[in-house]
Amino acid sequence: MSSIREKMEEAGVSDVPIRAFEHNVGILKGGARMMIPEDDIRPIEALPKLEELPTAEESEARSLLQAAVIIKLNGGLGTGMGLQKAKSLLEVRDGLNFLDLTARQILALREKFGMPLQFLLMNSFSTSADTREFLTKYPDLGDPASLEFLQSKAPKLDENSMEPIEWPADPSHEWCPPGHGDLYPAILSSGKLDELLAVGVRYAFVSNSDNLGATLNLDLLNHLAKSKAPFMMEVTRRTEADNKGGHLAVRKSDGGLLLRESAQCPKENKEAFENVDTHRYFNTNNLWINLESLKQALDAQGGFLPLAVIRNAKTVDPRKKDSPKVIQLETAMGAAISCFDGAIAVDVPRTRFAPVKTTGDLLTLRSDVYVVTDDFRLELHPDRNNVPPVVKLDSDHYKLVDQLEAAIVNGVPSLIKCDRLEVTGKMVFEAGAEFEGKVSLSGERR
Repeated sequence: MSSIREKMEEAGVSDVPIRAFEHNVGILKGGARMMIPEDDIRPIEALPKLEELPTAEESEARSLLQAAVIIKLNGGLGTGMGLQKAKSLLEVRDGLNFLDLTARQILALREKFGMPLQFLLMNSFSTSADTREFLTKYPDLGDPASLEFLQSKAPKLDENSMEPIEWPADPSHEWCPPGHGDLYPAILSSGKLDELLAVGVRYAFVSNSDNLGATLNLDLLNHLAKSKAPFMMEVTRRTEADNKGGHLAVRKSDGGLLLRESAQCPKENKEAFENVDTHRYFNTNNLWINLESLKQALDAQGGFLPLAVIRNAKTVDPRKKDSPKVIQLETAMGAAISCFDGAIAVDVPRTRFAPVKTTGDLLTLRSDVYVVTDDFRLELHPDRNNVPPVVKLDSDHYKLVDQLEAAIVNGVPSLIKCDRLEVTGKMVFEAGAEFEGKVSLSGERR
């Protein structure tokens, strides 16, 4: 038994995720090329637009929804923002957090169509307890235990030996998340995939729990069903704020679609990677999957998909830069677009992408840039023309949520007419503050 398998089995990780991780390690040790150079791809010029897709007929809506499940990725703690609980429990608007709004979206859909739309969360070992406790607030959703399946965890590897690292000072640092590409082995090994197929569910809509713009859209569901595509990715036009994020491209070798993340881009191609006019579309991480096609692919590959592996160089204790160097391997669920012949992508409005990765994102989300619809969706205000402002807050003073809360104690400033806001130094916004155009503020420095 390999040291990797032994360690993962002792931690209670099931067989399929272990095999997936062993496969990824094999790719790394085998010296396979993990970068995607610019010469191997070509940009995508145009894609079908959501607003141009045929509208789903009312008569078809019910049968489509009966065959669908909404899956939210809910494994993140938001530690980078100073949180110690599930990130989805962070307040967004009017006392409501991400899970509040998601739960109310699901219940609104069920009420509108008079049917029990399927809903699942992929939690992590870190978020499961908090999430299940919170969901007791919404008994109509169902038993919280039945609404989840768990993401696995992966051992950090010693940079030199490529064996699992040992760190007795804090054994929790020996592990890391495997990336949201773990969705596929996790949903299979949990039994949820087979359960869904057994009750006639054929289509999954998957998105991040912190993206409140990602709601089930009947026209997209209809397009997936009518196209008979095995996999569909929602993409949207890149802006300056997105130039670090993964983009969609075409493989020159066979014309298939692929997703290139920043960690897969050679340094010499960085300029091309960040050129939003060259590579126009980025992955919103809103995915639509034909579950029968997924099951066939997983069975053919031994329970996992051969996703591109992302290699991250870290230290075993992220707070101690002098601690031993480790390798963390992860996969992205969007990379599965390369695993299915006939996979497609759709250009969607920016309203379907409103995640929170930084306190700048949170400030934007809490401002008048976004509006909450009657069915609890969060959308960009029509005056924004589908483009949010660029908000950059000084990480020395606003990296943590409580630091942002102190700055907006008098209220959230108006950003509806703001194109760009940059804040450096410590300050508190005045009540009723309004920003227009490009604004740069400098406050007290320490």
